[in-house]
Amino acid sequence: MGLRVVILGKGEMLLNLIRGSMLANAEIAGIFRYERTSLAPWLRLLCDFFKSSPALTFAKKHKIKDLPFKSANSEEFKRFLIKENIDVVLVGSWAEKIEKNIIDIPVIGTVNVHPSLLPEYRGPNPYLQTILHGENCSGVTFHLMNERFDAGPVLARKEIDILPGDTGKELKNKTVFQARLLCANLLEKLEGGFVIPVEQDEKAASYYANVKPEDMTLNFEKENSQQLLNRIRAFHPWLKTYLQYGNKFFIINPYQVEIVNKSGMQGKILEKAGISLTVATKDGKALKLSGLRLYRFPLLTKFFIRCIKL
Repeated sequence: MGLRVVILGKGEMLLNLIRGSMLANAEIAGIFRYERTSLAPWLRLLCDFFKSSPALTFAKKHKIKDLPFKSANSEEFKRFLIKENIDVVLVGSWAEKIEKNIIDIPVIGTVNVHPSLLPEYRGPNPYLQTILHGENCSGVTFHLMNERFDAGPVLARKEIDILPGDTGKELKNKTVFQARLLCANLLEKLEGGFVIPVEQDEKAASYYANVKPEDMTLNFEKENSQQLLNRIRAFHPWLKTYLQYGNKFFIINPYQVEIVNKSGMQGKILEKAGISLTVATKDGKALKLSGLRLYRFPLLTKFFIRCIKL
C-alpha cells in the first residue's frame, strides 16, 4: 500500500484526484466534499439523494469514506488527520481558506492542485481567464500549500494546449484528466522521496478575480473580433454571453461563432438570417453569431431577428 491520503475538493477535480490516488496505489482514508462546507445539511442530503455527484458515487462504489466534517479548519477534522496519521492531504477546487495549523499536520504536506501554470493565473477560475486572455497554452500545477492562495512551492506541473475551438468546458475536461495522471505520478515520487519543491517566481505571478455580470455582454467598442470570440469561448459552460440589441438580449451559442471578413461600423448588424446575426467589429471584421436565443423568450427569436432593420 502507498501513501495514506485524504482528498478535499468538489466536482470533476475531486473525482480525478481520487482516481489518480488509486492509480498510485495510495490508501485513501476519506474524501471531504466541499458541498459539506457550502450547503445546508438538508439541502446537501436532498442533492445527494436526487443527483449524487460522480465523485460521491465513485467513492461509495470503492468503499471510500465520505467524511462528515463541516470545515477544513474544524477541531474534528484536525483530530481526524492526527489520529489517522495522514501522509498527504490533496486539495482541489476548494474555496475555503485552510489555516496553517491544519496545513502543517500531514507527514509530507498539504498539496493543492491548481488548473494553470503557476505562478501565472492565480485565482478562482483560471480556465476562463486563460482563454479570455488569448493564451494558446495552459496547464495544471501541484504545489505545497501555505497561508496564501496558490502561492506555495511547486511539486509538479504539466502544460496543456488550448486549441482554437476550445471553450472553458473543453479546457477543464483536459485539465482534470491531466491532473489525474500527474497526481498518480506525484504520489509515487513523494513515496520514494524524489520530489524537490521549487519556489514560485513572484515577479512572474498574475492574479485574476471572478468576472462581473457586465462582462457577460459583448462590448464592440472595447474589444476586437478575436477578443470577443475569446470571451464567448471562455465563459462557457459557467456563464452565458449576450449580444444586446436595444433592450433585448440574445444568448450566444459558443460553438456557433466565427470571424468573417465583412466590415462596417463597429456594433452594426450587417446580415441576418433565421437565428443568425453578423455584427461588425472594431478591427474591420465581423462576428457571425448563429444559434442565437432571445433571453426569456427563445421561441420568439426568429420573429425579433426578422424585425431588425439593417
